Amino acid sequence: MLLLQQIVNGLMLGGVYVMVAVAFTLVIGMLNFLNFTIPALFMISAMILWATVSGGFGPDFQALLDATVAPDYQWIIGAILAIAGAMAASLVIERFTYRYMKTRFGDATEHALPLVSSLGFLILFEHLVIMKWGTDPLLFNSPFEDVSFYIGTILFSVPQLISLGLSLLLVFFLSLTLKRTRLGRALRAIAESPDTAPLMGIEVNRIVPVVYLICGVLCAVAGILFTINYKAVGPYVGEQVAVTAIAGMVLGGIGNVWGAIVGGLLVGMIEVLSIHFFGADMVKVPIWGLLLLILIAKPTGLFGGAALAKGKI
Repeated sequence: MLLLQQIVNGLMLGGVYVMVAVAFTLVIGMLNFLNFTIPALFMISAMILWATVSGGFGPDFQALLDATVAPDYQWIIGAILAIAGAMAASLVIERFTYRYMKTRFGDATEHALPLVSSLGFLILFEHLVIMKWGTDPLLFNSPFEDVSFYIGTILFSVPQLISLGLSLLLVFFLSLTLKRTRLGRALRAIAESPDTAPLMGIEVNRIVPVVYLICGVLCAVAGILFTINYKAVGPYVGEQVAVTAIAGMVLGGIGNVWGAIVGGLLVGMIEVLSIHFFGADMVKVPIWGLLLLILIAKPTGLFGGAALAKGKI
């Protein structure tokens, strides 16, 4: 039963990895570069939620919040601010990692300049947080501390169940949007050929920000759910989650949304089982070892097609 409990815990953790892996998949599938600002967006949302609830924005903001919102509901304000902050940061990132580079340098932006500039934004955001709140882990007082139940001897945490369900629901609606809406068709046309898409009447400069906004929402929700469930944040929390999420994305198949879901859940289970059997110091070895073995046998990942990234969304 202990093993079954660890598998359940791994699936719950995998729900967070799913959203981050899908965010990476979306940018790679659409724009064909690895967006290093995704961990920054995750971290920003987590830090905003913590700061709102824990007084991190200073006494004046906290006094205003205490006067207008009951303490039990302040996390909702924090979640709203976290999503808004991640979306705003996403638009700033899009403006300077993609649009400005595309306008000034044209085809030279594919793929090195967006990648390097997104890495610069990651470092910038992390050090802004360090300047404000330092490098030490910060504890979050979860509003759902003891909300759980048993089925037999297996413990289920309600916030973790909500996290898993919400992540799968968001990705399901994203998949429907990509397949059945006008916006989705435009996004898939850009993924197939960004140079040909404008000839088909698609306004790329209006559609690409939508990709960044979707990534911002996915990362924000993932950061909020992670903070509520695991109760600790810091300037490098996004990097720690993103490294494993990248492994899940590649494992499932680069550019494949459903592959990212399976990969995210799988690495979540592997991480928890690795800690259970080998200890925390060995947690990355099974994940990346399995990834290397699968890539040797099937370089496109479990659900990847013949072509990597392009056109797979």
